[in-house]
Amino acid sequence: MRRRGHPRIRHAFIPVGACWLNLQEGWWRIFRKTALVGRSFANPDDIAQATAVATRQLNARARPWIWGRPTPPTRQLRRRYVYIQ
Repeated sequence: MRRRGHPRIRHAFIPVGACWLNLQEGWWRIFRKTALVGRSFANPDDIAQATAVATRQLNARARPWIWGRPTPPTRQLRRRYVYIQ
């Protein structure tokens, strides 16, 4: 007898390195947009120069990637009671 799962849930088997692959695809999209789009190259040296310039520009404004949600701002709690002497 075949075991049936939930009708609306499908199991998807994702490769182990898929999260890194997705980050890499985003980086390549940014890199192609800054270095290669709209340009024509006469020889491999021009491609190498465009790659070096784009890499320097991307590294100049790079910031570390932070996973997850940012911490919520701390707020000052109001006193509920005021003690009078």
